[in-house]
Amino acid sequence: MSHTRSLVDDAEDTDDVSPRRPSRESFSKVRVRFDSDGEECVGWLYRPDRPENPPIVVMAPGFGAERTFGYPLVAERLAEHGYAVLLFDYRHFGDSEGEPRNLVSPSRQVADWREAVAAARDFDDVDGSTVVLWGYSFAGGHALSVAAEDPRISAVVAIAPFVDGRAALKSNGIKYSLKAVALGLRDKIQSLVLGPYTVPIVGDPDEFAVINQPGAKAGVFDLVPTGSDWDNECPARSLLALPGYRPATTAEDIRCPTLLVGGTDDDVVSLSTIESVADSVPDVTYLRLQSDHFGYIDDQFEECLSHQLAFLDANL
Repeated sequence: MSHTRSLVDDAEDTDDVSPRRPSRESFSKVRVRFDSDGEECVGWLYRPDRPENPPIVVMAPGFGAERTFGYPLVAERLAEHGYAVLLFDYRHFGDSEGEPRNLVSPSRQVADWREAVAAARDFDDVDGSTVVLWGYSFAGGHALSVAAEDPRISAVVAIAPFVDGRAALKSNGIKYSLKAVALGLRDKIQSLVLGPYTVPIVGDPDEFAVINQPGAKAGVFDLVPTGSDWDNECPARSLLALPGYRPATTAEDIRCPTLLVGGTDDDVVSLSTIESVADSVPDVTYLRLQSDHFGYIDDQFEECLSHQLAFLDANL
């Protein structure tokens, strides 16, 4: 029997608790590779020291990000708790292959997720029959999309998932949408001869960028590790795929337990779109936090993680 539970945290702010790094003695970490449509994706496989043959969590970055952007801490904490984790870069990003660099193609990224799940099921010393999908922001939408088409997925954790590109563009206004289309078409034409025409991935509200909501630029840059060669730009054709990217439309097909987390102060991903998905998924736990888009991996990391671990322990 399906169920819906809504967990609401509206408490007053208390002293912030900095995320804790676990001991490296509690897990191992190795570099892994897998093929996706003839190109190589690269990631890390985290294995806990116990139990034997643990469940495995597959995770990947959000829009325009790389796997080094704060995600290792999540992977480490999951591994400390007894879950194996495959954290990978999409094609066109990080250590993975693919040109042009930083191209955001939802269809290609979902295909990369499928191949990552297939790889996870074949790793030695993990329980390949128990695969969890974990995604934050854009990757949360991917996790929901893959779960909707793969009945063997055991659970999904989607943090501030981007689930409706059409609604997101509409909220930005007609002027933004027209410019996005114009720049996307310019990139497609220019790339035939001169190479890609790029736009910023994140910017301030007075700048044109794929994501330019208040606080977004600072929030992303705070996650970029020192020494990273990541560029804050992507081919403008990435914008053209957004209107048709709508994981919300297939959410009703998800059959596994699903945790959805949304923030009441999130200007990047509308809480109403997450709530619409919560109404569609048959077996859902919905958590609403007083958080902006980056609180889940910053000042509210520990609280959010505790809910994730409780959800996974209860459903696996």
